[in-house]
Amino acid sequence: MAELIKIYDNNPNEKDIKRVVSIIRKGGLVIYPSDTVYALGCDVTNKSAYERLAQIKGVKPEKANFSIVCEDLSNLSDYVKQIDGATFKLLKRALPGPYTFILPSNNKLTGYFKKQKEVGIRVPDNSITQAIIKELGNPMVSTSIKDDDEVLEYTTDPELIFEKWGKLVDVVVDGGYGDNVASTIIDLTSGEPVLIREGKGSLEI
Repeated sequence: MAELIKIYDNNPNEKDIKRVVSIIRKGGLVIYPSDTVYALGCDVTNKSAYERLAQIKGVKPEKANFSIVCEDLSNLSDYVKQIDGATFKLLKRALPGPYTFILPSNNKLTGYFKKQKEVGIRVPDNSITQAIIKELGNPMVSTSIKDDDEVLEYTTDPELIFEKWGKLVDVVVDGGYGDNVASTIIDLTSGEPVLIREGKGSLEI
């Protein structure tokens, strides 16, 4: 059964963050709050954790469309090909924020990402997420958790999330009630922004 760890968004406790990260480093799966919905993630460098993530989502690892969640844009060149100035300005305006940007991936990516031509990048505006990634020292692979009930779509109560997912993951971070609107997805692979999914993020960026 997973651990349930309460962390406050306005002042994440360092000891609790370290505990969460120690579990992630050992190949653990984490459910954590973001600036949109609660998400399921693991260490981007851990292949077996990635495979567990894919299994839970019911997809083949090599066909999974998971995002890479970063603390900021400073290490973007580790994951995506060189981008032009206009694209970078757009990213700087929008992030941190409730967006997923699809960008052309580069050959530095390892594991199951290596064969993918594009990758979704997220930089959530959430202090808990940012503290976890900063302590981890590298990004996480991530995907939002959906509810079986299509009317609800996303579960927002961390205690209900723990009840449902506690036997599948290793740690659930209770960061308070989450949102029920996912990120806005924008494809930047062709140079011009293409809206894939309208979510929480404003299109006026």
